[in-house]
Amino acid sequence: MLETIAQPWMWGAFIAFVLGMLALDIFALGGSKSHKVSVKEAAIWSLIWVSLALLFNFGMYVYLKDIVGEAAAMSKSMEFLTGYVIEKSLSVDNVFVFLMIFGHFAVPEQYQRKVLLYGVLGAIVMRVIMILAGSWVVSQFAWVLYIFGIFLVITGLRMMVAAEKEPDMEANPVLKFAKKLLPFTKEYHEEKFSIVQNGKRVFTPLLLVLILIEISDVVFAVDSIPAIFAVTTDPFIVFTSNIFAIMGLRALYFLLADMADRFHLLKFGLAFVLMFVGIKMLIVKWIHVPTAVSLTVIGTILASSIIASLIATRKKAS
Repeated sequence: MLETIAQPWMWGAFIAFVLGMLALDIFALGGSKSHKVSVKEAAIWSLIWVSLALLFNFGMYVYLKDIVGEAAAMSKSMEFLTGYVIEKSLSVDNVFVFLMIFGHFAVPEQYQRKVLLYGVLGAIVMRVIMILAGSWVVSQFAWVLYIFGIFLVITGLRMMVAAEKEPDMEANPVLKFAKKLLPFTKEYHEEKFSIVQNGKRVFTPLLLVLILIEISDVVFAVDSIPAIFAVTTDPFIVFTSNIFAIMGLRALYFLLADMADRFHLLKFGLAFVLMFVGIKMLIVKWIHVPTAVSLTVIGTILASSIIASLIATRKKAS
């Protein structure tokens, strides 16, 4: 088993917190009701999720300082912060894909929130499974981290090459299979995934959109889980940083939806982040890159790509 700083009650408390926030979103804040999410609402929720992640990290540091000492507590806090930044930045790529999916199927804005809600729920389940599986594999076969490193370098290179290309979603084999297997309507019926038509159950295009969203979640999980193992192998840090990034994904989507074109160079920055993390994993036997250095490098790459994007789009606009 991999070493972890978490006690059983910490796992239970965090899972209860996640379930509580999901329930709050669904039942108290109308997360399941169709409405167009404003930039203001998205900005507020983005701020809330980032603040909660930072508060959690600070609370973990304070708690661990008295138990394992200040140095170890600071080390774990840096691991969480670096992991969270990596996961949060990689989730931006999800946003670009979500925009393409919603645009391709012409999904009305007021229905997008429900699809993303189900997408987040599915992503949480998938991440839990993949984190548990990844932790077990790493604990049994330490050399698999080198496989993760090679995979991330290749993924980064592929992302860089395909940064300006749009995938052909209609060619997706899962989507083709779904269309052959299930009867679909041509039009949307509010935010329903299926309706009864002429006495038969038929499905709306919104279900196809949800299927593609869930597939994209799986693909991004395959990238992000190995990436955070480059920072820490503590299952609790891996889990909490991942979940905080996912929980803020919907708010991030609606915050960036109307201005995603201004950050088109960010994909190249994300590709460099993946390659840096992959290389770090490959050279760990000979060169240990401190977590603080990793955080600085990743932050610099992301900030540079964002600034470059804004400058480039400003020149085009003028």
